[in-house]
Amino acid sequence: MKIQLVLKLALIPVILIMWFVYVCSYVVEETDQVIITEFGKPIGTPVTEAGLYFKTPFIQEINRIEKRFLPWDGPSNEMSTKDKTYLIIDTFARWRISDPMQYFLRLRDERSALSRLDDILGSETRNAVAKHELIEIVRTTKDRKAKTDESLVQGVGKVGMLYPIKIGREKVEQEIFKKAALKLQDFGIELLDVRFKRINYNETVRRRIYERMVSERNQIADRFRSEGAGEAAKIMGKKEKDLQQIESEAYKTVQQIFGEADANASAIYAEAYNKSNEAVEFYGFLKTLETYEDVLSSDISLFITTDNPLFKLLKSLD
Repeated sequence: MKIQLVLKLALIPVILIMWFVYVCSYVVEETDQVIITEFGKPIGTPVTEAGLYFKTPFIQEINRIEKRFLPWDGPSNEMSTKDKTYLIIDTFARWRISDPMQYFLRLRDERSALSRLDDILGSETRNAVAKHELIEIVRTTKDRKAKTDESLVQGVGKVGMLYPIKIGREKVEQEIFKKAALKLQDFGIELLDVRFKRINYNETVRRRIYERMVSERNQIADRFRSEGAGEAAKIMGKKEKDLQQIESEAYKTVQQIFGEADANASAIYAEAYNKSNEAVEFYGFLKTLETYEDVLSSDISLFITTDNPLFKLLKSLD
């Protein structure tokens, strides 16, 4: 029993020493930097190297500050471009605490830092967007050649026209970065990068854009229809011309065939009926009968003189 009591009493100083070391020491991680405050006021220089350090217990407190790169994801804000087009722009950035003492004195914690980033980056983004046209915000670089539809380029007016780029989105982002970085240095913050994450039209502008797109497509469709109607008229005209030419040549060929047939028939008749006087008289008799058959019918009244050649056969009936 005495041995156990002695062991317990011996452990008391060990526990006290361990507790004292615990309250007097602190560990700085690789991702941290520490500022020591005494009664709320910072003392000494920031501890930026990882390792084991000591402090005065109960009087001094440690304040850990992040050493790594930190994200900032700004809220979506509606803003106007130079050409009065309203956009909803969502931006993001990366930053780090470069001067922990200045950061601690001005902001104290990360929540205050993010609030200040919202104010500065939001304001600079709004100012930069307001100074440039829409095409400068949307397109990335002036060196890139945009693909265009030839059917749009050949249209009337400004259909399919792409306005030239003078700066580009990357230069606008750099402009925001430079101006915001100078202001954030006063708070011990180093701005690493700023980018546009998303750019959208607001609902009113989006409807207007869609209406303009529909109008441009209707112009293109009307142009195609007019060109098609013109080509159709040319084809129909050529068809009518070719048809008339074919009919004319066919009629000419038919008449030539009829003429040759009549000439051949006349030659055959002449050869057949010119062999004797009786044949000539018989031929005249047949032609006269054919004439009577064509001329005389029950519904025709014919008035001729007695010396008319058609009356010759009728007179011979006596």
